[in-house]
Amino acid sequence: MSQSYERVYAQACRHARESALLSACESTLGWDERTMLPVQGAEYRAEQMAYLSGLIHQRRTDRQLGDWLGELAESPLAADPHSDAGANIRQLKRNYDRATKLPQSLVEELSRSASLGQHIWEQARRDNDFPRFAGVLAKTYELKRAQADAYGYEDSPYDALLEDYEPGERVAHLTQVLADLRDALVPLVAQIAASGRQPDQSILRRSFPTARQSEFGRKVASEIGFDFRRGRIDVTAHPFCTSLGPHDTRLTTRYDEHFFSTALFGTMHEAGHGMYEQGLPADQFGLPVGDAISLGIHESQSRMWENLVGRSESFWRHFFPQAARIFPEALADVSPEAFYYAINDVQPSLIRVEADEATYNLHILMRFELEQALLSGDLPVADVPSAWREKYKSYLGIEPENDADGSMQDVHWSAGLVGYFPTYSLGNLYASQFFEIADQELGGLHQQFERGEFVLLREWLRDKIHRHGQRYKAGELVERVTGKPLSHEPLMRHLRGKLGRLYLLPG
Repeated sequence: MSQSYERVYAQACRHARESALLSACESTLGWDERTMLPVQGAEYRAEQMAYLSGLIHQRRTDRQLGDWLGELAESPLAADPHSDAGANIRQLKRNYDRATKLPQSLVEELSRSASLGQHIWEQARRDNDFPRFAGVLAKTYELKRAQADAYGYEDSPYDALLEDYEPGERVAHLTQVLADLRDALVPLVAQIAASGRQPDQSILRRSFPTARQSEFGRKVASEIGFDFRRGRIDVTAHPFCTSLGPHDTRLTTRYDEHFFSTALFGTMHEAGHGMYEQGLPADQFGLPVGDAISLGIHESQSRMWENLVGRSESFWRHFFPQAARIFPEALADVSPEAFYYAINDVQPSLIRVEADEATYNLHILMRFELEQALLSGDLPVADVPSAWREKYKSYLGIEPENDADGSMQDVHWSAGLVGYFPTYSLGNLYASQFFEIADQELGGLHQQFERGEFVLLREWLRDKIHRHGQRYKAGELVERVTGKPLSHEPLMRHLRGKLGRLYLLPG
């Protein structure tokens, strides 16, 4: 009997790996679409993507696969849910059950719409043309409502979509988590504003030639642990990371010659994602144990390297002398202390990806609320720009002067990624909780960073998080690693500690 189950398991795994080959082809086309594709190629690329999505959906809903997984779910191989076989069976069955709820025609249309939508978004944002983008937005939410209805839900259609990015998470819980974080952040931001202190931001807006930014960003990514033998970095309109195979992880970034932070911290963010992908067990590629748990956990890795490492004083004690050599004209008269203060400036800003650590989550909370209103139909698409401005005025006290820097600044909605935004805030919370315990267990991370030693943190993350793939749910992993459930307190301890010193806050 055991041999029979082993044979069925091998068949199911082979089927999943073959589906992963097709998914990798789709990801390759997606990477090319956002980095290399000529404008006139967009329409045919959308058809290619839709066709591949349909083929992948056919495989993932194959009745034979369902029969195998149904048999395996009751077998001894599934008895230990945290074993390789147990985790793979559990997650493959979950994925199968969800996929079979979606009609193939809807899957293909979602893919086609996302592919075309990203090109229209890019052009509409460039031209500050919201009416052109409005059609994409309306189509996106029409399709996402249909997807939510097909999946089914108890309380909110948003729950059904959230499940694709953060399995097990729900709107009711997220609302409370983000409210607790907001209630702690708002007084801190107010204290900083009342301090009257402000760093010299102009030092980050001098001339930083793109070629030298690229050189420095690649050097930093390599030193913190991204393996360029198994990856590469390219330029795009909206940075992302994608894996095209077990040894092929692609990073992208963008450059602004007159703002240092854009490329460097974007590169570190995507390198954090990339190191997670490179830390997954390569021999399990195509299976759940070889895939990331959730986008929130994924974001914990990118936000950790971008902020907790990259914006730390110890990091720049090591890297500032190198930066000063690479950018002598811009940094010759700048002290390390002034530079560190500038990259940790706290003030309300319009662009999410360039927001400081203290205000960033307010950007997410606003998007979380707008997405729910759009999905329910309470917010008409035509009213999105005004609703966006009102939210920014309410949460941050500022308003965008145009829609390019307002409701069109993110690629997510054009790409059909509804339910994605909250995972950024979850990532910030997870990151701080992981970092706090890693600092304790590794005996002082900042002393290591000052010496240019980052490998211990990367290996700790691989051991505690990466190598497990989808063996545990996100909340379960957090408790296993830190001994406590998710809390906003580690993040607030980090922010109060660092920003309290920079802004001379009481207490």
